[in-house]
Amino acid sequence: MKYHPFYAASLALCASHALAQSESVQIYGRLNVGLEQVSTSADAKGNDASTTRLSNNRSVLGFRGSEDLGGGSKAIFQVEGTLSPDTGAGSPAQRDTRVGLEGPAGTLFLGHWTTSYNNASSGLDPFYPTTAGYMSIMGNGSASTADNVSDTSSFDRRQQNSVHYWSPVWHGLSLRATQGLNEEHPASGARPSLTSLAALYEQGPWYLVAASERHHDYQGLHLDDRGDKLALAYQFSDTRLALIGERLRYEMPAGTLQRSAWYISATHQIGRHGLRFGLAHAGNSSGSAPDGSRIGFLRKGADTGATHATLGYDYNFSHRTSLFAYYSHLHNEKNAVVDFAINSVTVSPGATAKALVLGMRHNF
Repeated sequence: MKYHPFYAASLALCASHALAQSESVQIYGRLNVGLEQVSTSADAKGNDASTTRLSNNRSVLGFRGSEDLGGGSKAIFQVEGTLSPDTGAGSPAQRDTRVGLEGPAGTLFLGHWTTSYNNASSGLDPFYPTTAGYMSIMGNGSASTADNVSDTSSFDRRQQNSVHYWSPVWHGLSLRATQGLNEEHPASGARPSLTSLAALYEQGPWYLVAASERHHDYQGLHLDDRGDKLALAYQFSDTRLALIGERLRYEMPAGTLQRSAWYISATHQIGRHGLRFGLAHAGNSSGSAPDGSRIGFLRKGADTGATHATLGYDYNFSHRTSLFAYYSHLHNEKNAVVDFAINSVTVSPGATAKALVLGMRHNF
Protein backbone atom coordinates (compact mmCIF):
# COMPACT_ATOMS: atom_id res chain seq x y z
CA MET A 1 0.00 0.00 0.00
CA LYS A 2 1.36 3.40 -0.99
CA TYR A 3 1.00 6.38 1.42
CA HIS A 4 0.49 9.89 0.07
CA PRO A 5 2.98 12.43 1.51
CA PHE A 6 0.02 14.41 2.92
CA TYR A 7 -1.10 11.43 5.00
CA ALA A 8 2.42 10.81 6.24
CA ALA A 9 2.73 14.46 7.32
CA SER A 10 -0.68 14.29 9.06
CA LEU A 11 0.30 11.15 10.96
CA ALA A 12 3.56 12.75 12.04
CA LEU A 13 1.69 15.85 13.26
CA CYS A 14 -0.80 13.76 15.25
CA ALA A 15 1.99 11.73 16.79
CA SER A 16 3.88 14.85 17.86
CA HIS A 17 0.66 16.34 19.34
CA ALA A 18 -0.04 13.16 21.33
CA LEU A 19 3.55 13.15 22.59
CA ALA A 20 3.35 16.79 23.65
CA GLN A 21 0.10 16.11 25.49
CA SER A 22 1.49 13.04 27.23
CA GLU A 23 4.57 14.98 28.37
CA SER A 24 2.31 17.36 30.32
CA VAL A 25 0.71 14.48 32.27
CA GLN A 26 2.50 12.77 35.14
CA ILE A 27 1.58 9.34 36.44
CA TYR A 28 2.65 8.96 40.05
CA GLY A 29 1.94 6.89 43.09
CA ARG A 30 2.91 5.67 46.53
CA LEU A 31 2.84 2.13 47.91
CA ASN A 32 3.15 2.16 51.69
CA VAL A 33 2.50 -1.05 53.63
CA GLY A 34 3.43 -2.11 57.15
CA LEU A 35 3.57 -5.45 58.93
CA GLU A 36 2.19 -4.57 62.36
CA GLN A 37 2.00 -6.19 65.78
CA VAL A 38 -0.68 -4.14 67.57
CA SER A 39 -2.27 -4.49 70.98
CA THR A 40 -4.64 -2.75 73.36
CA SER A 41 -4.92 -3.20 77.11
CA ALA A 42 -8.71 -2.77 76.93
CA ASP A 43 -10.68 -3.47 73.75
CA ALA A 44 -14.41 -2.79 73.28
CA LYS A 45 -15.16 -5.45 75.93
CA GLY A 46 -12.43 -4.25 78.28
CA ASN A 47 -10.10 -7.18 77.56
CA ASP A 48 -6.46 -7.34 76.52
CA ALA A 49 -6.21 -7.95 72.78
CA SER A 50 -3.43 -8.19 70.20
CA THR A 51 -3.09 -9.10 66.55
CA THR A 52 -0.58 -9.27 63.75
CA ARG A 53 -1.80 -7.57 60.61
CA LEU A 54 -0.77 -6.07 57.29
CA SER A 55 -1.83 -2.41 57.16
CA ASN A 56 -2.09 -0.02 54.24
CA ASN A 57 -0.81 3.49 54.97
CA ARG A 58 -2.88 5.35 52.38
CA SER A 59 -1.17 4.15 49.23
CA VAL A 60 -2.16 6.16 46.15
CA LEU A 61 -2.19 6.18 42.35
CA GLY A 62 -2.62 9.49 40.56
CA PHE A 63 -2.46 11.53 37.38
CA ARG A 64 -1.67 15.24 37.27
CA GLY A 65 -0.70 17.79 34.69
CA SER A 66 -1.19 21.23 33.24
CA GLU A 67 -1.80 23.12 30.01
CA ASP A 68 -0.12 26.43 29.21
CA LEU A 69 -2.81 29.03 28.48
CA GLY A 70 -0.41 31.89 27.77
CA GLY A 71 0.15 35.09 29.68
CA GLY A 72 1.72 33.23 32.59
CA SER A 73 -1.45 31.22 33.26
CA LYS A 74 -2.14 27.52 32.97
CA ALA A 75 -4.92 25.03 33.55
CA ILE A 76 -4.10 22.40 36.17
CA PHE A 77 -5.66 19.06 37.04
CA GLN A 78 -5.12 16.08 39.29
CA VAL A 79 -6.95 12.80 39.81
CA GLU A 80 -5.70 10.78 42.79
CA GLY A 81 -7.15 7.52 43.97
CA THR A 82 -6.67 5.03 46.75
CA LEU A 83 -4.83 1.73 46.53
CA SER A 84 -4.83 -1.04 49.12
CA PRO A 85 -1.93 -3.41 48.44
CA ASP A 86 -3.01 -5.51 51.42
CA THR A 87 -6.55 -6.20 50.13
CA GLY A 88 -6.56 -5.08 46.49
CA ALA A 89 -9.30 -2.50 47.09
CA GLY A 90 -9.23 1.02 45.69
CA SER A 91 -11.16 3.98 44.32
CA PRO A 92 -10.00 6.13 41.36
CA ALA A 93 -10.61 9.63 42.78
CA GLN A 94 -11.05 9.29 46.55
CA ARG A 95 -7.98 11.39 47.41
CA ASP A 96 -6.74 14.82 46.25
CA THR A 97 -8.61 15.48 42.99
CA ARG A 98 -9.07 18.88 41.37
CA VAL A 99 -9.32 21.08 38.29
CA GLY A 100 -8.34 24.73 38.31
CA LEU A 101 -6.30 27.68 37.11
CA GLU A 102 -2.84 28.83 38.17
CA GLY A 103 -1.36 32.22 37.33
CA PRO A 104 0.30 35.38 38.64
CA ALA A 105 -2.68 36.04 40.96
CA GLY A 106 -2.42 32.60 42.59
CA THR A 107 -4.11 29.22 42.24
CA LEU A 108 -7.87 28.66 42.25
CA PHE A 109 -9.24 25.14 42.02
CA LEU A 110 -12.38 23.06 42.60
CA GLY A 111 -12.72 19.49 43.78
CA HIS A 112 -11.97 17.14 46.64
CA TRP A 113 -8.85 18.20 48.56
CA THR A 114 -7.29 18.41 52.01
CA THR A 115 -8.29 21.62 53.77
CA SER A 116 -5.92 24.52 54.27
CA TYR A 117 -5.94 23.85 58.02
CA ASN A 118 -4.88 20.25 57.41
CA ASN A 119 -2.19 20.57 54.75
CA ALA A 120 -0.46 23.53 56.41
CA SER A 121 1.01 21.31 59.15
CA SER A 122 0.66 17.63 58.14
CA GLY A 123 4.19 17.64 56.71
CA LEU A 124 5.58 18.31 60.19
CA ASP A 125 4.59 14.80 61.31
CA PRO A 126 7.25 12.31 60.11
CA PHE A 127 4.73 9.45 60.58
CA TYR A 128 1.91 10.97 58.51
CA PRO A 129 -0.15 9.13 57.28
CA THR A 130 0.44 5.85 59.14
CA THR A 131 -0.91 4.09 62.22
CA ALA A 132 1.42 6.34 64.25
CA GLY A 133 0.13 9.59 62.70
CA TYR A 134 -0.44 12.57 64.99
CA MET A 135 -4.14 12.67 64.02
CA SER A 136 -4.87 10.44 67.01
CA ILE A 137 -4.67 13.67 69.00
CA MET A 138 -4.06 16.62 66.66
CA GLY A 139 -7.25 17.43 64.74
CA ASN A 140 -9.31 14.83 66.66
CA GLY A 141 -9.12 11.93 64.25
CA SER A 142 -8.66 11.69 60.50
CA ALA A 143 -11.29 12.06 57.77
CA SER A 144 -9.60 10.81 54.61
CA THR A 145 -12.68 11.89 52.63
CA ALA A 146 -15.68 13.68 54.13
CA ASP A 147 -18.53 16.05 53.45
CA ASN A 148 -20.31 18.24 55.99
CA VAL A 149 -22.32 15.41 57.53
CA SER A 150 -20.29 12.21 57.08
CA ASP A 151 -17.66 13.29 59.64
CA THR A 152 -18.55 16.10 62.06
CA SER A 153 -15.64 15.76 64.50
CA SER A 154 -12.31 15.76 62.63
CA PHE A 155 -10.28 18.85 61.74
CA ASP A 156 -7.77 16.70 59.84
CA ARG A 157 -9.84 16.19 56.71
CA ARG A 158 -10.10 16.00 52.94
CA GLN A 159 -13.22 17.97 52.05
CA GLN A 160 -15.63 16.98 49.29
CA ASN A 161 -17.33 19.69 47.20
CA SER A 162 -14.76 22.34 48.11
CA VAL A 163 -13.28 25.49 46.54
CA HIS A 164 -9.65 26.40 47.26
CA TYR A 165 -7.44 29.45 46.74
CA TRP A 166 -3.67 29.60 47.28
CA SER A 167 -2.04 33.01 47.00
CA PRO A 168 1.33 33.68 45.38
CA VAL A 169 4.35 33.61 47.70
CA TRP A 170 5.51 37.07 48.76
CA HIS A 171 8.82 37.22 50.66
CA GLY A 172 8.13 33.73 52.02
CA LEU A 173 4.54 34.50 53.04
CA SER A 174 1.50 32.84 51.42
CA LEU A 175 -2.19 32.39 52.24
CA ARG A 176 -4.54 29.47 51.67
CA ALA A 177 -8.33 29.30 51.91
CA THR A 178 -10.86 26.47 51.60
CA GLN A 179 -14.64 26.71 51.43
CA GLY A 180 -16.68 23.53 51.79
CA LEU A 181 -20.04 24.18 50.13
CA ASN A 182 -23.27 23.60 52.09
CA GLU A 183 -24.84 21.05 49.75
CA GLU A 184 -26.28 18.85 52.54
CA HIS A 185 -29.74 19.50 54.03
CA PRO A 186 -30.20 17.64 57.35
CA ALA A 187 -33.71 17.23 58.72
CA SER A 188 -32.82 19.61 61.59
CA GLY A 189 -32.84 22.53 59.15
CA ALA A 190 -29.08 23.09 59.53
CA ARG A 191 -27.03 24.22 56.53
CA PRO A 192 -23.58 22.83 57.36
CA SER A 193 -20.50 24.30 55.69
CA LEU A 194 -16.76 24.59 56.28
CA THR A 195 -14.34 27.53 56.11
CA SER A 196 -10.60 26.88 56.47
CA LEU A 197 -7.78 29.47 56.45
CA ALA A 198 -4.00 29.25 56.81
CA ALA A 199 -1.11 31.70 56.67
CA LEU A 200 2.29 30.13 55.91
CA TYR A 201 5.78 31.61 56.15
CA GLU A 202 8.72 29.68 54.71
CA GLN A 203 12.09 31.39 54.47
CA GLY A 204 15.47 29.75 54.84
CA PRO A 205 15.38 27.23 57.71
CA TRP A 206 12.11 28.59 59.15
CA TYR A 207 8.56 27.38 58.60
CA LEU A 208 5.66 29.00 60.47
CA VAL A 209 1.90 28.40 60.31
CA ALA A 210 -1.18 30.11 61.73
CA ALA A 211 -4.41 28.34 60.79
CA SER A 212 -8.09 28.39 61.72
CA GLU A 213 -11.08 26.36 60.60
CA ARG A 214 -14.79 26.75 61.32
CA HIS A 215 -17.46 24.05 60.95
CA HIS A 216 -20.86 25.73 60.72
CA ASP A 217 -23.95 23.78 61.87
CA TYR A 218 -22.03 20.49 62.13
CA GLN A 219 -23.52 19.58 65.54
CA GLY A 220 -26.91 21.14 64.80
CA LEU A 221 -28.64 24.35 63.79
CA HIS A 222 -26.67 27.49 64.77
CA LEU A 223 -23.90 25.42 66.41
CA ASP A 224 -20.36 26.15 65.23
CA ASP A 225 -17.09 24.28 65.89
CA ARG A 226 -13.66 25.84 65.59
CA GLY A 227 -10.04 24.74 65.43
CA ASP A 228 -7.06 27.08 65.85
CA LYS A 229 -3.46 26.05 65.34
CA LEU A 230 0.05 27.54 65.48
CA ALA A 231 3.09 25.66 64.18
CA LEU A 232 6.82 26.35 64.03
CA ALA A 233 9.63 24.32 62.47
CA TYR A 234 13.35 24.92 62.08
CA GLN A 235 15.75 23.03 59.84
CA PHE A 236 19.46 23.06 60.60
CA SER A 237 21.80 20.88 58.61
CA ASP A 238 20.20 17.39 58.51
CA THR A 239 17.96 17.92 61.54
CA ARG A 240 14.47 19.38 61.73
CA LEU A 241 12.54 20.28 64.88
CA ALA A 242 8.83 21.14 64.89
CA LEU A 243 6.27 22.28 67.45
CA ILE A 244 2.48 22.58 67.01
CA GLY A 245 -0.15 23.88 69.42
CA GLU A 246 -3.88 23.41 68.81
CA ARG A 247 -7.19 24.38 70.42
CA LEU A 248 -10.44 22.67 69.39
CA ARG A 249 -13.86 23.87 70.49
CA TYR A 250 -17.25 22.27 69.71
CA GLU A 251 -20.75 23.62 70.27
CA MET A 252 -23.21 20.86 71.16
CA PRO A 253 -26.93 21.08 71.98
CA ALA A 254 -26.03 20.32 75.62
CA GLY A 255 -23.12 22.79 75.84
CA THR A 256 -19.53 23.30 74.71
CA LEU A 257 -16.64 20.83 74.58
CA GLN A 258 -13.06 22.02 74.17
CA ARG A 259 -9.51 20.74 74.41
CA SER A 260 -5.93 21.94 73.97
CA ALA A 261 -3.12 19.76 72.60
CA TRP A 262 0.47 20.04 71.45
CA TYR A 263 2.84 18.05 69.26
CA ILE A 264 6.62 18.01 68.87
CA SER A 265 8.68 16.14 66.29
CA ALA A 266 12.34 15.68 65.45
CA THR A 267 13.98 14.13 62.40
CA HIS A 268 17.66 13.56 61.71
CA GLN A 269 19.22 12.20 58.52
CA ILE A 270 22.61 10.46 58.45
CA GLY A 271 23.24 9.44 54.85
CA ARG A 272 20.75 6.68 54.08
CA HIS A 273 19.67 6.42 57.72
CA GLY A 274 16.83 8.47 59.14
CA LEU A 275 15.77 8.84 62.77
CA ARG A 276 12.21 9.99 63.51
CA PHE A 277 10.45 10.99 66.73
CA GLY A 278 6.98 12.34 67.45
CA LEU A 279 5.19 13.16 70.70
CA ALA A 280 1.59 14.42 71.03
CA HIS A 281 -0.24 15.25 74.23
CA ALA A 282 -3.84 16.29 74.86
CA GLY A 283 -5.09 17.77 78.10
CA ASN A 284 -8.45 17.13 79.74
CA SER A 285 -11.50 18.11 77.73
CA SER A 286 -13.55 20.83 79.39
CA GLY A 287 -16.53 23.08 78.68
CA SER A 288 -20.17 23.44 79.69
CA ALA A 289 -21.31 20.07 78.26
CA PRO A 290 -22.09 17.33 80.83
CA ASP A 291 -19.28 15.00 81.91
CA GLY A 292 -18.99 12.06 79.56
CA SER A 293 -20.08 14.06 76.50
CA ARG A 294 -18.05 12.92 73.50
CA ILE A 295 -17.16 14.09 69.99
CA GLY A 296 -14.67 11.92 68.16
CA PHE A 297 -11.84 11.14 70.60
CA LEU A 298 -12.72 14.08 72.87
CA ARG A 299 -14.55 13.16 76.07
CA LYS A 300 -15.56 15.70 78.71
CA GLY A 301 -14.30 15.33 82.27
CA ALA A 302 -11.33 14.71 84.52
CA ASP A 303 -8.58 12.29 83.48
CA THR A 304 -9.50 12.51 79.78
CA GLY A 305 -6.03 13.44 78.51
CA ALA A 306 -3.82 11.24 76.36
CA THR A 307 -0.20 10.98 75.19
CA HIS A 308 1.00 9.42 71.94
CA ALA A 309 4.75 8.84 71.40
CA THR A 310 6.51 7.21 68.42
CA LEU A 311 10.16 6.45 67.72
CA GLY A 312 11.12 5.33 64.22
CA TYR A 313 13.94 4.51 61.81
CA ASP A 314 14.09 4.69 58.00
CA TYR A 315 16.64 3.16 55.64
CA ASN A 316 16.59 4.76 52.19
CA PHE A 317 17.70 2.48 49.37
CA SER A 318 17.12 5.45 47.04
CA HIS A 319 15.14 8.70 46.99
CA ARG A 320 12.06 6.62 46.08
CA THR A 321 12.37 3.38 48.06
CA SER A 322 12.80 2.87 51.80
CA LEU A 323 12.29 0.43 54.63
CA PHE A 324 10.91 1.76 57.90
CA ALA A 325 10.37 0.56 61.43
CA TYR A 326 8.77 2.24 64.42
CA TYR A 327 7.32 1.66 67.84
CA SER A 328 4.21 3.67 68.77
CA HIS A 329 2.74 3.95 72.28
CA LEU A 330 -0.62 5.63 72.94
CA HIS A 331 -1.54 6.04 76.61
CA ASN A 332 -5.02 7.11 77.73
CA GLU A 333 -5.75 8.49 81.15
CA LYS A 334 -8.44 6.48 82.95
CA ASN A 335 -11.44 8.21 81.28
CA ALA A 336 -9.91 8.92 77.85
CA VAL A 337 -10.84 7.04 74.66
CA VAL A 338 -8.17 8.09 72.13
CA ASP A 339 -7.30 5.50 69.47
CA PHE A 340 -4.97 5.31 66.48
CA ALA A 341 -6.59 7.56 63.85
CA ILE A 342 -5.59 5.31 60.95
CA ASN A 343 -5.74 1.52 61.33
CA SER A 344 -7.45 1.76 64.73
CA VAL A 345 -7.42 -1.05 67.31
CA THR A 346 -10.61 -0.11 69.28
CA VAL A 347 -10.15 1.02 72.87
CA SER A 348 -12.15 1.34 76.07
CA PRO A 349 -11.59 4.21 78.54
CA GLY A 350 -8.09 4.19 79.99
CA ALA A 351 -6.63 1.76 77.44
CA THR A 352 -3.04 1.76 76.24
CA ALA A 353 -2.53 0.95 72.55
CA LYS A 354 0.80 -0.18 71.12
CA ALA A 355 2.14 -0.84 67.63
CA LEU A 356 5.43 -2.37 66.53
CA VAL A 357 5.77 -1.92 62.76
CA LEU A 358 8.12 -2.96 59.95
CA GLY A 359 7.20 -1.67 56.50
CA MET A 360 8.23 -0.62 53.03
CA ARG A 361 7.45 2.50 51.05
CA HIS A 362 7.98 3.08 47.32
CA ASN A 363 7.17 6.27 45.41
CA PHE A 364 6.94 6.33 41.63
